[in-house]
Amino acid sequence: MSFETRGAVAPDHPTVSYPGSALRFRAPGGDPTRAHVLCLGGTETFGRFVAEPYPGRLADRLTVPVINMGVAGGGLDVVLNDPAIAEACRAATAIVLQVQGAQNLSNRLYTVHPRRNDRFVRASAMLRTIYRDVDFTEFHFTRHMLDHLRTLSPDRFAIVRHELRLAWLARMQRFLSDVPAPVHLLWLSCRAPQSGESRGGLGEEPLFITSDMLEEVVPQAASLSVVAVPNAQGKPVKGPMAAARILPSPEAHQKAAVALARVLETR
Repeated sequence: MSFETRGAVAPDHPTVSYPGSALRFRAPGGDPTRAHVLCLGGTETFGRFVAEPYPGRLADRLTVPVINMGVAGGGLDVVLNDPAIAEACRAATAIVLQVQGAQNLSNRLYTVHPRRNDRFVRASAMLRTIYRDVDFTEFHFTRHMLDHLRTLSPDRFAIVRHELRLAWLARMQRFLSDVPAPVHLLWLSCRAPQSGESRGGLGEEPLFITSDMLEEVVPQAASLSVVAVPNAQGKPVKGPMAAARILPSPEAHQKAAVALARVLETR
């Protein structure tokens, strides 16, 4: 296990690496071969812009060690394919899986980077056929690309959104059926789960995930904790503060730790 004090995605947060993985995880680390509670997810679980994300707060409430393997910019593809995460899953007594959006995973329409799942790599022939009027070489991030497609043609974008939801459901069901430890789902967002489409834009994270989709996967999980704390609205800002404002607040991380501790202590 090795440490570094600066990282490309969150320079103020020390990170840790594990054998077999090229990824950087939030420090402090732990021994993934011994019994532990494993926290998996994306930028929210990693805790970008948060001094103490929910895995650290959860560790203060449990007697078993807690390991944070959330990946900034990661999605379900990282969770399913990283060797270090796979090893940690085998030794975990329980797994907390953050409900992530459907945009950051490879599917029949496009491919994402294997480690930075928020990075768009290439469009498939199917997507280029649907959007013949788009030059996909202009895009580097999935959200930027998807927002452009939605703006260009909401009708055609409905096809894209449907495909992403199908891919998300398949990956979630695969993970939940394959891991030996009980999986506790965590909805950590600035919005509550909803049944319909978002109003305006792509919506808030987790993108495209509805309450109906949650109902499909919850029977395979040990529990579902919903933490939805709207961020304070204020004067529009740019730069890092703008990015921080769309992520769950420290208050949300505290609520998540309390909710998860309550569930895990009763198991």
